[in-house]
This record gives sequence, structure tokens and C-alpha cells, in this order.
Amino acid sequence: MSQFIFESLHPDFGARVEGVDLTAELSDDVVRQFHEAIDTYSLLWFPAQPMTDAAQLVLTRRLGEPEAEHVTLGKTGEVVYFGTVGNITDSGEKQDGGHPRTRYQTGNELWHSDSSFRRVPSYVSINHAYEAPGEGGATEFVSMRAAYARLPAEMQAEIDPLHAIHDYVFSRTQRAPVDPNHAASLPPVEQKLVRVNRGNGLKNYYVGSHARSIVGWTGIESRKLLDDLLARTTRAQDIYPHQWRAGDTVIWDNRCLLHRGAGYDADRWRRRMRQTRVAGRGPTVEE
Repeated sequence: MSQFIFESLHPDFGARVEGVDLTAELSDDVVRQFHEAIDTYSLLWFPAQPMTDAAQLVLTRRLGEPEAEHVTLGKTGEVVYFGTVGNITDSGEKQDGGHPRTRYQTGNELWHSDSSFRRVPSYVSINHAYEAPGEGGATEFVSMRAAYARLPAEMQAEIDPLHAIHDYVFSRTQRAPVDPNHAASLPPVEQKLVRVNRGNGLKNYYVGSHARSIVGWTGIESRKLLDDLLARTTRAQDIYPHQWRAGDTVIWDNRCLLHRGAGYDADRWRRRMRQTRVAGRGPTVEE
């Protein structure tokens, strides 16, 4: 990976990356190195990138098939590839903490993997920060791969064959109502509880706020296991908090990382990030 310069961010995962302009044309060799780095580090932080929406979409397409943004798709049927994270509208207007859209986004403060509620979940998310709060507004990340490796062998063997139901409405209605059209577009889906990275053979479990229950288990049994796995993943020492700065581009692997927003004072600060996602290769149950 001669073009990339990596600096570790956390013992479990993550690297700050220098030596590449994400808005430039990327060769096939560089794209191959990207995929290898994602398999290895799970999270890549590229500071001071001169990003635009057009360049971000080109980058997204170079890494795979762009994923349609699910809120717009569910509400209106329109296919768009960008979501805006924060309290700034496309016209530049700031929305305070009491605005329905700002309240709805507090669902991002629950630990989750992007699009685990879709039949084909996300491969990676790509976030670029245009405006960042002067205080708060970090995104916290943890590795389900590292957490799986810490499990006793007998527990790994127990959970390896299990499947879980992931349900967006179950998750997000804990924070705010979900538009009926949007809810109807996202029925619960079945995912493998344990996934294997095809590039390096490493395993991780696949949980988070969207994971509702274990197939074939009672609700009480399901919640006991899922809550335990989440707690094992999200210990304080296992968290990497990314404090955003304008110009940051972060790419993370939704197959094995969980993340959540740490919250910020939306009445005081402006926060605007643009996000695209790359779809996975197929349903996890077929991996």
C-alpha cells in the first residue's frame, strides 16, 4: 500500500490515512488498496479533503454500488444517494433541537450498523463533514470483530449458527415516530448473527439497535443474548470517538463496526455532514 500512510487510531481498529486525495481519479490499484485497508482497519479517516457531492458520489461508485438513501426512498419512492446528517438544511437553514427532523436524528445516538435492517445491508458508509460543532457532535465507533474474538470459545460456537431479525421500526420508534410509508418500505429482515470477512477470514457478530430478536428464540431469551453481546462490544475502553472537523472524510465498515452519535447542542451549534453508502454484495444469509 505504497500510496497510503497509516496511523493507528485504536488498538482494535481504525487508521488515520495520509497520502491520497479522495477527489482525484483513483486507479484500479488504489481502489484495490482501499478494499484491503477497509478489511484490515475497518475505519479510515482522511483529514482535510476538498470534497464535493459530485466527487463523493464518484468515490462511492468506485468502491461499489451506491445504496439508495432509505428515508427518501421509503417516503416518496425517489432514489437519491445522499443523506444529510446534522441540523442544516440543503438551503443552509439551521434547525434547532426541537425541530422534528433534528429529534428524528437522535435515533442515530443508538448503537447501530447502517442498513442492517435491509435485506442487502451496507458494505461501507462514507461521511464528509462540512460543518462541525465546536463542542460535542462526535461519532463513537466500536468493533464487533474484536468483541467476537474476546468471547469464550464455547460462546462463539453457540452463536455461530444463529440468525437475528433486524427491524428499523423497532429501533427508531424508541426515539421518534417513523413515517408510515417509510415504515411499510422496511419490513423486518433476517441476518446472520455471525459474519465472516471474505478477505481475511475473520469473524464478527452483527448486532446493534436494529437487532430485535433471535430466530427461534423467545423474546426474553433473545434480548438477554443481544443485550449481552452489545454490552461486551461497547465497553468504554473499546470505543473510538471521532471528533469531527470540517474537511474530514471517514469511511467505515458496516459489516463489523457499530457506531452512534454522541449528541450535541443543536440550538447552539451547526452540524452538516453528507453521507453516502456502498451496498453489500448480497444478503448475509447467503454469505
